Amino acid sequence: MNLDLRPMLRGETNRIDIDFLLEPENLDGVVFPEKAHIIGEITNRGGYMKLVASAEIPYQGECARCLDPVASVYVLPFERTVVTEGTLTEEQKEDNVDEFVIIQGGFLDIDDAVREALILSFPMRLLCSEDCPGLCPKCGKPKREGACGCSEKEIDPRWAVLASLRFDEEEDTDGTDKS
Repeated sequence: MNLDLRPMLRGETNRIDIDFLLEPENLDGVVFPEKAHIIGEITNRGGYMKLVASAEIPYQGECARCLDPVASVYVLPFERTVVTEGTLTEEQKEDNVDEFVIIQGGFLDIDDAVREALILSFPMRLLCSEDCPGLCPKCGKPKREGACGCSEKEIDPRWAVLASLRFDEEEDTDGTDKS
């Protein structure tokens, strides 16, 4: 979305409302059935311009613990300082890349900044609930459905050989009998 900020730059207005739809970038294992809805505003207070917005993105995927379907709406708060082209040095742009959006030719394109913020802040793993117990690692039955009968205690096969070792109480540490 290219926003025309020329009226704000000329001092004709101190506020521009934002309301548009944005096609989100695909993420692995996540489906976005609808476009993201971005709502917000750009304000100018004495030459200090601020973009404050919120993006709502419906999504679908699988729970990382139990593999049940998950569908919800992710809300991304988005805030950046708006600067004109040539205001920042290259070093400032690189050091503070996620703090600024730059007006070029009187227009501001925030699509890439919103997409990048979404990719960086979207959960790496989806969960059906925070306390999802997941699946039994042996039989695959969902743990929330109750006990499956699988043994909870399992000996690590790497240490199983040590279980066969027996030590007599009367033997000394050097292996000689005390009697």
